Amino acid sequence: MLLTIDVGNTHTVLGLFDGEEIVEHWRISTDSRRTADELAVLLQGLMGMHPLLGEELGDGIEGIAICSTVPSVLHELREVTRRYYGDVPAVLVEPGIKTGVPILMDNPKEVGADRIINAVAAVELYGGPAIVVDFGTATTFDAVSARGEYTGGVIAPGIEISVEALGVKGAQLRKIELARPRSVIGKNTVEAMQAGIVYGFAGQVDGVVGRMKRELAEDPEEVTVIATGGLAPMVLGESSAIDEHEPWLTLIGLRLVYERNVARR
Repeated sequence: MLLTIDVGNTHTVLGLFDGEEIVEHWRISTDSRRTADELAVLLQGLMGMHPLLGEELGDGIEGIAICSTVPSVLHELREVTRRYYGDVPAVLVEPGIKTGVPILMDNPKEVGADRIINAVAAVELYGGPAIVVDFGTATTFDAVSARGEYTGGVIAPGIEISVEALGVKGAQLRKIELARPRSVIGKNTVEAMQAGIVYGFAGQVDGVVGRMKRELAEDPEEVTVIATGGLAPMVLGESSAIDEHEPWLTLIGLRLVYERNVARR
C-alpha cells in the first residue's frame, strides 16, 4: 500500500492507496512542535486500526509520498521516513521532483507543493484547461493551461481565517459554527455572520473563477473548475462556477507523483 501525507497549515490529511483506490483516510491537526518520534507514534496508532496493515509500524506500507506547506513538519517527516521506514521508497515533494507539470511562474520555487500536486491530479483526471479551488487555511485558485502547464493562481484568506478575524476584531461579534443559515438575510447575529461567510465566499469563488476563465482560455466554457479541501462542502451548493468536487485531489496527485518518480529510480 502507498501512504500519502498532505501537510497543510491547519490540518494534515493522510490517505492509504491500494493501487489507484484510496481505501482509508485520516485528518489530524498540524502541529509544528511534534517531533519525528511523536509523529511515528501517531502514524502507528492510526494505521494500526486498519485491517490490511500489521501492528508494527511500516507493516504493509510499500511506498510513501509527502508534500508539506510547513517546513518544520517536512523536516520531521523526513526523519520519520529515514528512521522508521528506511526500506520503503519515499518521495518528498520539493524542488527537483518530477511532476510532469511545467511551472510557468516568475519563481517556481515559491509555489506551494500542494498547489502543484493539485495541478498534477487535475490534469490527470480532467485535462486542461482547468482551475483548482482549494478551500484550506487560505482559499487558493490555481490555473492549468490546455497543455497541462501550471500558469499561476490567486491566494485569498480562507473561510476559517475570516471567521476567526470576525470574532477577534468585531466588538459585538463572536466565533460561530460554520454552517449554512436558514436564509441569506439573517434573523440574528449568528445567522447574519453565517450568511456572510457562506454566500460571501460563494460569490468570491464565482467572481474570481469567472475572471480567471477569461484569461485562461479563448472559450471560458472549456475550463473545468474543480473544488477540493476540507471546507469545500460549505460552498459547493451555492457556487455556480464549480463543475467537479474531488475531496482527495491532493492525495491522488501525491500518488501520481510517487509513481512517476519511483519508476525513474
